[in-house]
Amino acid sequence: MTELTDSRRILEAFVEAINAQDWESLASIVAPGLVRHSHSAGAPGVRSRDDFIEYLRGEFATFPDARETIEDIVADGDKVSVRHRFTGTQAGRLGPYPRTGRLMTAEYIAIYRLSGNVLLDRLLGGALHHVPGGTDMDAAMARRAEEVRSLGKRPYVIPGGGSNPVGALGYVTSALELVDQANGCGLDIDLLVTATGSTGTQAGLLAGLEGCRSGIPVLGICVRAPKPVQEEKVFALAERTADLLGVPGAVARERVLANSDYVGGGYGVPTDGMFEALELVARTEGILLDPVYSGKAMAGLIDLIRKGQFAPAQNIVFLHTGGAVGLFGYVHAFGPRLGLA
Repeated sequence: MTELTDSRRILEAFVEAINAQDWESLASIVAPGLVRHSHSAGAPGVRSRDDFIEYLRGEFATFPDARETIEDIVADGDKVSVRHRFTGTQAGRLGPYPRTGRLMTAEYIAIYRLSGNVLLDRLLGGALHHVPGGTDMDAAMARRAEEVRSLGKRPYVIPGGGSNPVGALGYVTSALELVDQANGCGLDIDLLVTATGSTGTQAGLLAGLEGCRSGIPVLGICVRAPKPVQEEKVFALAERTADLLGVPGAVARERVLANSDYVGGGYGVPTDGMFEALELVARTEGILLDPVYSGKAMAGLIDLIRKGQFAPAQNIVFLHTGGAVGLFGYVHAFGPRLGLA
């Protein structure tokens, strides 16, 4: 309780300092040695208290729009080792920001920024470069690659999800392994269901299954894009992957099937169906799904079964794409359901 009280006190002081544009007070609230803000992590220009105050002055002079965030401010690292995200909103509780009239609210989603894949990235020594929401990631990676080349190095650009023909080969292999195992145990698979996002998984599965003429259809449950957009992207990559395999034309457009009814509020945004799927599968099968991909895909499969989309005798295979480590980044979202908050 003491930590929560201290945290609330720090949050209120933080917001008050921003509202007053009191950079000296803000600098005393935020621990300079622990700041890992998206624009200052490793920044050579922040070396002294004066540098830090100047950085804060520029960073917080204008509070962001409702869809943007100020992230990763470490408050009093000795007592409250959490990071807070402050979001512009019309329904905040911590007071209006003078310039815009917007209100501010604080969400405790520190764990999201400190665990899961972020933790693994740090543990393995990865260098992280943060960009604003809505950024064209392909263009951003191209710019970064050019910067690396300018240093005389050779970058290898991996697209989101590893979704290019080379990356899709992993799921081509998975498809062939699945067919081999099914044949070995005499299982006739009527449908393969999986999550589909950056397209590499579904495209690779389609290239493999269609390339070996297995006759097994693949249904991708979308986690991001609308059905027409997703199907076109999957088809494009499946064609390129089939070309790489030496079986051009193996994937027909009508074999690309996607369902975008379970995306919810957007990529990575939790849904009630996802929560139910996570709990149901964990408690009945001892299998951990992830909140972003397999959780929503399983939610879709469960709902389709309940709606009678499949015959009782059909053999449906659900392909789990991993990612259970992502669960620990969503404690702030489903913790209350489990009595953790």
